[in-house]
Amino acid sequence: MLFYLKKFIGGMLLPLPFLLAVIGIAILLLWFTRWQKTAKVLLTAGWLALFLLSLQPVADSLLKPVESRFATWQGEPKAQYIVVLGGGYTWNPRWAPSSNLINNSLPRVTEGVRLWLANPGSTLIFTGAPAVTNPVSTAEAGARVAESLGVPRDAIVTLDTPKDTEEEAAAVAKMIGDKPFLLVTSASHLSRALIFFRHQGLNPIPAPANQMAIESALNPWERVIPSPLWLMHSDRAAYETLGRVWQWLKGSSGEPGDQ
Repeated sequence: MLFYLKKFIGGMLLPLPFLLAVIGIAILLLWFTRWQKTAKVLLTAGWLALFLLSLQPVADSLLKPVESRFATWQGEPKAQYIVVLGGGYTWNPRWAPSSNLINNSLPRVTEGVRLWLANPGSTLIFTGAPAVTNPVSTAEAGARVAESLGVPRDAIVTLDTPKDTEEEAAAVAKMIGDKPFLLVTSASHLSRALIFFRHQGLNPIPAPANQMAIESALNPWERVIPSPLWLMHSDRAAYETLGRVWQWLKGSSGEPGDQ
C-alpha cells in the first residue's frame, strides 16, 4: 500500500498534474467564489509555469544538472554482468517488440545490448516486476526486446520481483554478490540508483542511457515554441528531484536520516 501511495502522491506533484490542479482550483474560484483576485493570481501563475516548463531552454537547464554527472561507457572497464533497470512498458504481442517499451525503457535496453556486444561472454540482467494488470514483467519485456535484437536467451537473466530501484539493488546483490557490473539506467536516474546499489555493498560501473537534455544544435523555432517533449524533460527533472528527496528522507538504508 505504501508503494502505491508513494507513486500516486509523487505523480500528482509532477509539473503537469500539479499545475493542472492549480489551474483547476483557480477556475473553481473564479466561477463559484468571490476570491477573484486569488483565482486570477493562481490562473496566471499556473499558465506561466506550464508555458515556461514547456520551453526547451528552461526544461533542459533544469534537467542537465540531474543527468550530466556520468559519461557514456566507451569500452572500458569491461564487465561480466550488465544490469538494465526496468522502466515503463506494456506488452502487446501484435506490436513490434520494441514498441512495448515506453519512455525511458527502450534507450536502456538498446544501451544494454550495445554493452553486451562490447563485452563478449557477458550476461544481461533485466530487472522489474509486472505492472498491476500485466502478466508480463518489466524484466521479461526488456529481455524479449533484447532477444529480438539478437541476444541469445541463454545470455539473459530476468529478476522479475523488484518493484522499485531499492528492491532491484537487493535482488542484484543476491544474484551476483560483489562482482563488478555495468549499471544501465537513464542518465537522470543514475545518481539515485548508484546510492541504492552501493548501499548493498555492490560495485556498479555507471553506464548512463537515455540522455535527454540537449546542448547540440536545434532549429531555432524548436527552442521558442512550447512542446510536450520539453515538458516531459521538465517532468523528468522533477521526478528525479522528488525521488532524491524521498531517498534522503528515508536514508539509503530505509531509516530516516541514516546515510
